[in-house]
Amino acid sequence: MTGKPAPRKPTSRKPTSRKPTSRKPTSRKPTSRKPPPWGRIAARALIAGFAFVALVAFSAVLARLTLTPSPASADLAGSNMRPGHSLRQYAESYTFLGACKQIGGNLLLGAPFGLLLPVLVARKNRMMRVLAVTVLVMALVELAQGAIVEGRAFDVDDVILNTTGALIAYFLLGRRIGHGYHALARPSGRNRLAIRLPGNGARDRGTPRATGDGRK
Repeated sequence: MTGKPAPRKPTSRKPTSRKPTSRKPTSRKPTSRKPPPWGRIAARALIAGFAFVALVAFSAVLARLTLTPSPASADLAGSNMRPGHSLRQYAESYTFLGACKQIGGNLLLGAPFGLLLPVLVARKNRMMRVLAVTVLVMALVELAQGAIVEGRAFDVDDVILNTTGALIAYFLLGRRIGHGYHALARPSGRNRLAIRLPGNGARDRGTPRATGDGRK
């Protein structure tokens, strides 16, 4: 009998251990914010000056239109403290052209606030500032009409229409004007904000963080 060959022992291979390569994130120093060039400063000054002069001129026109006495209407003028009452009266008692004249005129009186105030007020909560200034000014005008101007009376619907006209002008054009004006104050290059990490130095926001196995 021939002897059986001895079985071979399986050789076990030891897995080679690879040391994870760690990549240290590069630390970038935040660049210093550069001031806007003189051309932008001059453009901002010119735009702000024009808006201020235009607002003063509009205020003079507004005072002339709203604070001029009207003795012929002394017996017809009456105060209105109920929102919507005058609007229903325009729809029921006025002709179509007469109602458009009353409603459209009040909308136009508020439109300059929506165009000019976005330049003059701060950028934060700009719409709310435009709304608040418009309501305050037009409410004071209406109170003055009812208190000291003959033939005119306070009408809350006029304030509502004036404020609506300001908001329409703001959303159509004033918001873009204000955005372009305030954009002149920004530097041309954007700064990157460095974030401090414990033990890893600083890294830039927006760059992927390096892991232990060298993968991003």
